[in-house]
Amino acid sequence: MADRPVSRISQAYPDRVEVRGRDLTGDLMGRLTFTEYFHLLLTGREPTEDQRFFLDLLLVSIAEHGMMPTNVAARMTLAADPQSLQGAVAAGILGAGPVVLGTAEECARLLAEAEAAGRSAEEVAGEYRERRRKVPGFGHPVHKLVDPRAERILELAHEHEVDGAHVAFARSLRDEVHPLPMNVSMPIAAVMLDLGFQVTAVKAVPILARTAGLLAHLAEEGEEPIGFLLARAAEEAVEYER
Repeated sequence: MADRPVSRISQAYPDRVEVRGRDLTGDLMGRLTFTEYFHLLLTGREPTEDQRFFLDLLLVSIAEHGMMPTNVAARMTLAADPQSLQGAVAAGILGAGPVVLGTAEECARLLAEAEAAGRSAEEVAGEYRERRRKVPGFGHPVHKLVDPRAERILELAHEHEVDGAHVAFARSLRDEVHPLPMNVSMPIAAVMLDLGFQVTAVKAVPILARTAGLLAHLAEEGEEPIGFLLARAAEEAVEYER
């Protein structure tokens, strides 16, 4: 008989809920913060103090960034269907791809592959130049000279002495692609890898963080609607051509 499929995350029983082998109400509720609980859910382990601190920091750094396409899409969806908060959140998260939010995962993959292959930042940057491709984690449409979020993450990583090989590589890569600024996605990836997170876990941070930002925009949309104004502005900005 083939082995039965298993899940190691959670099970609900008539009198209790068990999460990662722990009693939800008897152990976790009232003891863990949401960030600590998220780490437990994601990895199966409670975080170290550094993991908790930087997971908090990274979530705060990426949660909100103004009228980004994800927020605009969510607001316009809620304007079209005011009863569908979940649909509006989903509309925003569906836009979390490699251009707007998914770059951190690309950065993590780049850093991990470079480490595994023993490649230098100079080699990696040269390869991207040869292919005429932009290096993930560099350049920003608003922060032309410096992304203050990225610099703060690197500063705190150094202060807390968690800036290991991946952060060092990211810094070297920044020197190679200058004058393009390092954007927030690269230090998110580098710090997470240096703290022991898997590459596959990195994209969870911008998705979870931006969900909080979306909910704030949608709460405001319910009180002060601008979704239809955004749609009208788009219509006015684009010429119709026969």
